[in-house]
Amino acid sequence: MEASRPVPLRRDVAIEHRWNAESVFPDLAAWEEAASTLAADLAGIDGYRGRLAEGPGILADWLTLEEGLKRRLGKVMVYATMTYACDTTDPQGAALSGRARGLGGRFAAATAFTGPELLAIGRPTLENWIQVEPRLAHLGHFVDDLFRQAAHVRSAEVEEVLGLASETLYGLSGPADTLANAELRFAPAQDAEGREHPVSQGNLGAYLRSTDRTLRRTAYESYTDAYLGFQRSFAANLTGALRRDVFHARVRRYDDSLSATLERDRIPAAVFHKLLEVFQRNLPTWHRYWDLRRRVLGLSEVQPFDVWAPLTTETVHLPYEQAVDWICEGMAPLGPDYVSAMRRGCLEERWVDRYPNVGKQQGAFSAGRRGTLPFIKMSYLDDVASMSTLAHELGHSMHSLLTWRNQPPAYTGYTMFCAETASNFNQAMTRAYLLRQDLDRGVRIAILEEALYNLHRYLFIMPTLARWELDMHQRLERGEPLTADRMNARMAELFAEGYGSTMQFDAARVGITWATFQHMYMNFYVYTYATGIAAAHGLARRVSAGQPGAAEAYLGFLGSGSSGYSLDLLRQAGVDMTEDAPVEEAFATLASYVDQLEELLGH
Repeated sequence: MEASRPVPLRRDVAIEHRWNAESVFPDLAAWEEAASTLAADLAGIDGYRGRLAEGPGILADWLTLEEGLKRRLGKVMVYATMTYACDTTDPQGAALSGRARGLGGRFAAATAFTGPELLAIGRPTLENWIQVEPRLAHLGHFVDDLFRQAAHVRSAEVEEVLGLASETLYGLSGPADTLANAELRFAPAQDAEGREHPVSQGNLGAYLRSTDRTLRRTAYESYTDAYLGFQRSFAANLTGALRRDVFHARVRRYDDSLSATLERDRIPAAVFHKLLEVFQRNLPTWHRYWDLRRRVLGLSEVQPFDVWAPLTTETVHLPYEQAVDWICEGMAPLGPDYVSAMRRGCLEERWVDRYPNVGKQQGAFSAGRRGTLPFIKMSYLDDVASMSTLAHELGHSMHSLLTWRNQPPAYTGYTMFCAETASNFNQAMTRAYLLRQDLDRGVRIAILEEALYNLHRYLFIMPTLARWELDMHQRLERGEPLTADRMNARMAELFAEGYGSTMQFDAARVGITWATFQHMYMNFYVYTYATGIAAAHGLARRVSAGQPGAAEAYLGFLGSGSSGYSLDLLRQAGVDMTEDAPVEEAFATLASYVDQLEELLGH
């Protein structure tokens, strides 16, 4: 998509380019009926409260009912989430999203008795029931995980209150999302000839990848200044979410907010801290890359808005269909079943809501539940970066699809730690495949540039955000107040450390970076992008090299869902994330890409 092309209204987007909403519910009336029926059926849950200890048959009956309700809730939530995300200016979509979150809170409250009652039954009894009741036979890991976390499960009454509060506590991203996507007004960007270009969440990336530095700069300034104009609102809202994390950790008797997230997935805190240590050790590689950009672009100094500037004047136009072909070719080592499912999803089954439109939520994500297709919301711009984003989200979607196919309902989720491995794996495989081909110099440079854009996001931006996030939580845990000024100042300090002397920047505009990432509303999520890309590159090297059993082991990982602990599942697939080596190897890959660019560009 041309940077200056007008962004269409949602109603003007062709149906074949939209997600397949009717595969979930034929129309809004059907969604309304499903939501209303589900709300009424939640009342039936009370018939099992206090009865789970009666025997294995009653427990199996309850879990079957709970799984059915959860599946129905999942469909309701996917429809509402996608509807709202694709057009945040539509009040009807916002209403659906709000109602779905409310149902999620009611479900959490109504089912909150399950954990406390199972713990009261005791592990020996539950393990015996698993042996005698076939419908419970698959729950060995579930029981192990339940008792591992027993110290953090509260009474049934407290769990019910936490469930009832979840809509409020976990809905804090909603106001920020609405403000960012529906209400922020961005000043037009200007190009070197003084022509104006409208700025939106959907087209900012295209401007930042322009060869026109004036356009890059003014688009960046327009975007960051809009956030700075509402910095206190964003800060107040995010502070509420950070306080929620602290509250959650204390109620569940964790040492701190970081432990509350990591211990839930049995991730040692050392994995988080080692990541940040390796990141800081490897900052000189980033400095070398930015200096390369400065020299190639002929600049006296490089600024943040120059990070995405193309390093050649050759433009690579990459239509959606060609991107699908290349991704499928790159993923061929995983076999025809994997590739054909992915191709059908992209071209026939309408998994992907493809292109930008007014009000479309920023960024991209995969959204699906058992009983729906694994949908993708993105803004495809006919370039290599968009292909990479599509590959990334298809990694998530295929992870979901294979988990749904291979696991019982109890294990159809997966941790964010594993999720970001699956998504980055597809990018690494597609990129490695293309770099092995006899491509034009311009295409090869574009692929390397995209790889470095991606690594910049996951091995520079995300670790920096993780450091900031840890600092903000720790300040609240010490009882210190947070303000927009303090949040911005700390963000700018961390970026200054990361940039070193090789990058010049405006402290205020860099300082507001935290507000531009909805990820900050998900307690300690951003670090998993960095661990995920490290694990992904390690696994992709094994599969691309044709190591015996590597592809099968990786497919087994995708089909495992949450049937094991994250670190164990990744070890079985072929990578140990408790060691420094995977992250160090990811930085070695980064350095090799810089080397290749230097050679291709003659610098």
